[in-house]
Amino acid sequence: MTARALPRPAMTGTQALVRLALRRDRLLLPAWVVVIAGLVVAGASAIAGLYPQAAQRIALGVTIGAAPALQALTGPVYDAASVGGLTAWRMTVMASALAALMSALVVTRHTRAEEETGRAELIGACPVGRHALPASGVLVAAGANLLIGGLITLGLAGQGLPVAGALAFGAAVSGTGWAFTGVAALAGQVTAHARTANAIAVAALGAAFLLRALGDAARIEALSWLSPLGWAQRVRPFAGERWWVLALFAATGLALLLAAALLARRRDLGAGLLPPRPGPREAADSLRAPVALAWRLQRGVLLSWVVAFTIVGALFGALAHSVGDIVRDNPRLAELLSSVGGGASLLTDTFLAAELSVLGLVAGGYAIQATLRLQGEETAIRAEPVLATAVPRWRWTAGHLGVALAGSTAILAASGLAAGITHGVRIGEPAGQALRLLGAALVQAPATWTLAGLAMLLFGLLPRLTALAWAALLAFALLAQLGELLQLDERIRSLSPFTHVPQALRGPVDLSPLLGLCAVTVLLVLSGVAAFQRRDLRGE
Repeated sequence: MTARALPRPAMTGTQALVRLALRRDRLLLPAWVVVIAGLVVAGASAIAGLYPQAAQRIALGVTIGAAPALQALTGPVYDAASVGGLTAWRMTVMASALAALMSALVVTRHTRAEEETGRAELIGACPVGRHALPASGVLVAAGANLLIGGLITLGLAGQGLPVAGALAFGAAVSGTGWAFTGVAALAGQVTAHARTANAIAVAALGAAFLLRALGDAARIEALSWLSPLGWAQRVRPFAGERWWVLALFAATGLALLLAAALLARRRDLGAGLLPPRPGPREAADSLRAPVALAWRLQRGVLLSWVVAFTIVGALFGALAHSVGDIVRDNPRLAELLSSVGGGASLLTDTFLAAELSVLGLVAGGYAIQATLRLQGEETAIRAEPVLATAVPRWRWTAGHLGVALAGSTAILAASGLAAGITHGVRIGEPAGQALRLLGAALVQAPATWTLAGLAMLLFGLLPRLTALAWAALLAFALLAQLGELLQLDERIRSLSPFTHVPQALRGPVDLSPLLGLCAVTVLLVLSGVAAFQRRDLRGE
């Protein structure tokens, strides 16, 4: 008679796995926390400096209230008279979206990615419970969100803003991160690949942004209430806080985590609920080249990006015409624009240029993701069989790099065309505006290529530190979007390639900075390929 082994409690070993996750994220996670919290605190300081008088803040609030396009980007302003109210209007969506993105990446990295690489199976051979691994990822993400909320509260209260408003602001950002912790945990049950799980979570974040933007721009509250980003704004920090809204975050996160735990019982370790489709027994002639293989592996993700950029571009183009209404209804703003060298007629172009620059930054994320597919193929030991044939390393890398560069250009072109068509339809000039905004979108491409080159350099030279490419994108985004607001030195702002992109809608385009960015990209790519030629392959 043999003795049966007693089942372990489901959470056995969670504490040790949390320590392991914190050890692995000892650089990246603190960077996320400091950047998100620092962004909000610095934004509040900058607003206090730029608008010291209540009358100035109220005038800005009137302008914001009359501009659906601005509300689509940052939401409504509930109390323009106070620094806290303007800070909440300007920073809530951005900080909440970053917290959501951080949460999704952290949860996927410590759950689905561990299963994909086979480490979860090794961990399962140790005395750990069934739910210990996913629980550790969730706890790390939740702890990071709590820390972000605490630092935001301390930072805003330290600047003399009301404590209740500072606490509500921090809780709103943390709550959004908690809700998307649940989204990422659920997405990890659907697919067997970490990359797809991340794509699902990011798509959910994009959908949340679109729902909130449409709801705020069209003043349809029901749409905004469908989005966690809309909930974060409707906590109303510094404007009569609504504490009960925080319960929505808690309930949504818990419900999604419970659903993820139930679904996890219905699948095998390493598998997803959606089984992968078996391919044909023999590859088609079109797949017998490194470029064709890279295209086959990445075309699904690229198509998702193209569709998302087309929708967002069409939305921005449809909203652009309403920006001109601000000037017609606000002579003071028209006078201000004329005094700084702009003019009322250029306000719409300024809005479109600003939105295309944001899309350029996001396209940089695609360029990094597509380039780092090289690392995914290497660590999954799928690159080794390919490179064991007559395919040289430079041809294998060129295939994926080609998809990254051409793909980032394609998604920018899609957004520019969509914005041009919808904006042109509203003003009766669809063909002309489509070509004009297509060109304005494509000038962003060299900056996105630079990020692909940086990712290639890290992959070839420092493959363990490829996460620095994402950190660089975050830093470039902050420098490009908030450098002027934070009054940073011009030399610091120039570190971002996006600050060198010319304003294509304001006059003739100077090609010199674009050629310079292309030269930097070539240098980074060649250096990365050369380094990859000289190192050993790595596998998990």
